[in-house]
Order: sequence, then C-alpha cells, then structure tokens
Amino acid sequence: MVVREPVVVLADPIPARQVAAVLQGKCWVVDGDTIVIDKVHIRLAGIDAPELDHPFGKQAKWALVQLCKGQVVTARIQPELSYDRVVAECFLSDGRDLSAELVRSGLALDWPKFSGGKYRHLETADARKKLWRADARQRGKLRLQNDS
Repeated sequence: MVVREPVVVLADPIPARQVAAVLQGKCWVVDGDTIVIDKVHIRLAGIDAPELDHPFGKQAKWALVQLCKGQVVTARIQPELSYDRVVAECFLSDGRDLSAELVRSGLALDWPKFSGGKYRHLETADARKKLWRADARQRGKLRLQNDS
C-alpha cells in the first residue's frame, strides 16, 4: 500500500484573497465536523454536528472516523475561517461528500446560514429533535464557550 503525503494545490493565478486551495491526504478526526490533514484543522462546510460532550457527539465523531478510515480525503478550502479552522468541502476518493454522509446518517444538521440549504433534504425526520442543541445553536438560542 502506498501512502501519499498531503499536498496543497493552488488554483490558477487569481487575486490572493480569492486563492482556492485543495488539501489532500489521510485525516485525523477531531469531532463530528472537524478533521485534520497535515496539521491543518478543517471544519466541514455547511453542517453542524454535536459537540463531543453533547448528546450524540461521540457517535458523530466515530461515524466520521469510520467514513475516513484508510481513505484519502480531498478538502476544497473555502475563503472563510471558523474559529481557528479553515472551512472546506471534503470528499472521499469515491466522490462521497463527508458533510452529506453525516447529515444523511442523522448525526449532523444542515446549517443553512453556511450551506444555503444544500444538505437540508438529507436530514432524517427526527434529526432536529435528536440534535436539539445544534438546532438551538443555529437558531441563536444556545451559545457555546467558543461562540464569540
């Protein structure tokens, strides 16, 4: 088995503030919506998974671990930051979108403010009730320690 080192590929020459980058490699999973590739913390774009100490937080993390285990992940970096993490659309080598897979499994919610509703149709019927803390945070009803 050949292990590929993570690679950053810059897009065609465009203004510095609009540079699009792709980061690719094996990842380490932090929680249900954060991975690390080559020491870069990446927030999965467009979704909100529960924090590790919230209901279903550990299940969300381990679902993401299972999806990524042994896989090369491609992260298309977006221009915005989320706390100390870059934000990216992340895909497995077979083309599956990690955000879509987590929402489809009922362990993350679409976050329309950031996704434009891209993943809402994939939410399970009970997802917003089950992940009530993430839902409340999206509606501004719950603030977490790192929300500023």
